[in-house]
Amino acid sequence: MIPQPPPEPPLKRLSQYFFRGLITFLPLAITVYVLVLFVTWTERTAMAMLRPVTGDFYLPGLGIALGAVLILALGLLVSLPATKRLLSYVELPFTNLPVVKSIYSSLKNFADYFAPHEQDAQQVVLLKMPGHELSTVGLVTRQSMKGLPKGLGELEDQVAVYLPMGYMIGGYTVFVPRSWTTPVDMSVEEAMRMALIAFMSSGKK
Repeated sequence: MIPQPPPEPPLKRLSQYFFRGLITFLPLAITVYVLVLFVTWTERTAMAMLRPVTGDFYLPGLGIALGAVLILALGLLVSLPATKRLLSYVELPFTNLPVVKSIYSSLKNFADYFAPHEQDAQQVVLLKMPGHELSTVGLVTRQSMKGLPKGLGELEDQVAVYLPMGYMIGGYTVFVPRSWTTPVDMSVEEAMRMALIAFMSSGKK
């Protein structure tokens, strides 16, 4: 007869239930909190802008609509050649000041990577060195070494692969032969989200 494991203490079982509930509640609460902050800010801003014109008349939701229109207009403006030149002048202090230049350029390049590009410029891959069983998920950040300084620019048939770390913002960029990579049917956003939680299973079967 197989011995039965002793029953869990009631306090331990309650703590498990508590943390399961907390893990379920926190993502929902944080998401709702951020949305409420955004909606409140846009509504307050819209009311401050429109009240002098419309008086007491105001329709709920105008703030969100106004925010969407402003973001759309900004995207349209920065797509124009003349605006791009003007924006380059605005960026001069941020791209020339020490320390600020490094922070601004890094954030801008990181944001540009997730902007709409050709599909082959954003590729999630499985990186595996021949003869080794270890493999890791990475993001191809550069398909060609052309344009890079001497030494890197001479690498032929190699790609730059960013290996994100779990539970923190950071990672490593490695230059590997293209044959070491296998495309993965996963979006860049999904790969970054999964890497952030170290590809942890949700526990659902």
